[in-house]
Amino acid sequence: MNARQIEVFRTIMRLGTLTGAAQALNVSQPALSQLLLHAEDRLGYKLFRRLRGRLVPTPEALQLYPEAERLHRDIEGFRRFAEGLRDGEAGSVRLVASAPPALSFLPRALRDFRSAVPGVRVSASVVPVKVAMEMIARDEADLGVAMSDVPAPLVQAETVGRAEMVCVLPAGHRLARRRTIGPAELAEEPLISYRPDSLPGQVLAQAFGRVGLAWRTAVEIDVSIIALSFVQQGMGVAVVDGLIPWSSHPGLVMRPFRPAASLPIAVLTGTRRPLSQQQELLRRGLRAAVAAHAADAASRGLITPA
Repeated sequence: MNARQIEVFRTIMRLGTLTGAAQALNVSQPALSQLLLHAEDRLGYKLFRRLRGRLVPTPEALQLYPEAERLHRDIEGFRRFAEGLRDGEAGSVRLVASAPPALSFLPRALRDFRSAVPGVRVSASVVPVKVAMEMIARDEADLGVAMSDVPAPLVQAETVGRAEMVCVLPAGHRLARRRTIGPAELAEEPLISYRPDSLPGQVLAQAFGRVGLAWRTAVEIDVSIIALSFVQQGMGVAVVDGLIPWSSHPGLVMRPFRPAASLPIAVLTGTRRPLSQQQELLRRGLRAAVAAHAADAASRGLITPA
């Protein structure tokens, strides 16, 4: 039996007459009778018999009917889910992000996304850049946001903005009086910053190298937010990305690093399959959130559009 024949059988069982079933299905009674005959031919047994003018289900029909109802519920559930995907009332999106985006523009993007499609479940994880790349490549996440656009197998990185490096230091530090801080001022300071083999570390090493100074760190970090407690403990000056709202932490000040050195802000997607409508909506939202964050921070020069 095909889907249409099952629908005919179920409707006749529910209504008890060919006339009622034909009206419910909006077909003629002869057409409905033909559909029923074809179904019985394929099955090899009768589903209904005439008994004193009434249409009576056979024992086989009575056993088939619960299965027909189950199939109907499954198809209706499928239809509702498919429509929910279209209307933003169902489905899920898996997002991974490194810490700086997660603590800056990402909440804005997720707020707007949830407002547009409140029925969609969002799974968000904060992970290092390398892990984000691996999860996208293994199809364990749909979208990623990271401060790296270095090519990776099975991952596409779209640069949507750039975040400039800043110096974070105690409010009472001697350099806090300066409007900007450069390599020359940091030469004698214990520096808290990224590993030299990381993209941020390489960017800063190049900035120092251009003025003839070596890039040396006293405390190496993988994630910029880790520098917070080190600076608060007076262990040195942090040179980190400017996405995180450093100045919101009591006792700390943030100064632009000059000459300017920046990191890409990239949206990551897998190359093995296209994005769903919901995933594409979130990707557009991420671009918009970066642009809005850039506008907010333009006066401080901490983030620039792509």
